[in-house]
Amino acid sequence: MARKLFQRFVPSQQQLRDMPGLHLLGDWIYEPNLWHINRSSTARAFAIGLFCAMMPVPGQIFAAAYAAVRLGANLPLSISLIFVTNPLTMPVIYYAAYELGAFLLDTPVKIIEFEITWRWLTERLGGIWQPFLLGCSVIGSIAALSSYVMINVLWRWRVGHAWRQRASGRSTHAS
Repeated sequence: MARKLFQRFVPSQQQLRDMPGLHLLGDWIYEPNLWHINRSSTARAFAIGLFCAMMPVPGQIFAAAYAAVRLGANLPLSISLIFVTNPLTMPVIYYAAYELGAFLLDTPVKIIEFEITWRWLTERLGGIWQPFLLGCSVIGSIAALSSYVMINVLWRWRVGHAWRQRASGRSTHAS
């Protein structure tokens, strides 16, 4: 069911070829496995997308796209999952990452008044970058690993459940 829902939104091979500008990226963008939805490509896409979402740097989309291409993950899903961190969720996620990093490094948590300015980045980030990056790396790794395992387990359970349903349906019709 989820596979059919996702496939409705994924462009066909011909639609991809007709999109202006994509030909500049080369032929690798048309690789069918980057657009198919199956257990392994979906699990990889979740791992890549959620890990890249926790990277506190510009260019998360490019990192997710590159990793998806290199690791054979579903490209649109990898890219869309980076938006887990968006302007509404970023403060909560990144502050939690900073606190986790400070805890792991056994450093005191500083009161931070965050501003989205170049001045704040150059003056204030220097004092917290180590616990912040450590926390982001740990949260990203945990999110990637747990989503990879969860997608694999749930996908296999769903397929097994569907097989059992079909088998029980056949046995009731045969009697």
